[in-house]
Amino acid sequence: MKIESGFTLELDTKAVSDGGEFEGYASVWGKVDLGRDVVRKGAFTKSLQARPANKVKMLRQHFMDEPIGVWTAISEDSRGLHVKGRLIRDTTKGAETYALMKEGALDGLSIGYRALKDTIDRQKGLRYLDEVDLREISIVTFPMLPDATVSAVKGEHDPERARSIVAALNRATAALRSL
Repeated sequence: MKIESGFTLELDTKAVSDGGEFEGYASVWGKVDLGRDVVRKGAFTKSLQARPANKVKMLRQHFMDEPIGVWTAISEDSRGLHVKGRLIRDTTKGAETYALMKEGALDGLSIGYRALKDTIDRQKGLRYLDEVDLREISIVTFPMLPDATVSAVKGEHDPERARSIVAALNRATAALRSL
């Protein structure tokens, strides 16, 4: 069984919470990766039905002997393959990966999969992935799909949540001053 890699996710160095949790998009529909592959919407549907998030392995650099965490949620939405995961910091590789991600030395994700159904456009030199068997998602040094980005961070490093709290505090302060 050949496992192919491609499709990546760039990680913001502040994107990992102190608990090692992060989320984002491991694949974005319709984008051409550096290997000239394009994932079509719905390509992961059957795979995710057969293999839930906790059965998709989180590896480092696609090395099967280096599990570094767990995927807590993987789903398809209108943008692409949304993922949530947690590094296991009690392991040597998990702790190393956490430290490297915090410093920006590791900043991408890449999926490992088997192509089950694809279409080749020889004129454009593209392969369209219609159905894939998702086996693993790795934290990697070099991303293949630069357009994929982290969408949110759990916990204390969630900038959207922080902005919301600050706005609520500012509204409360203004209301108190007007009394």
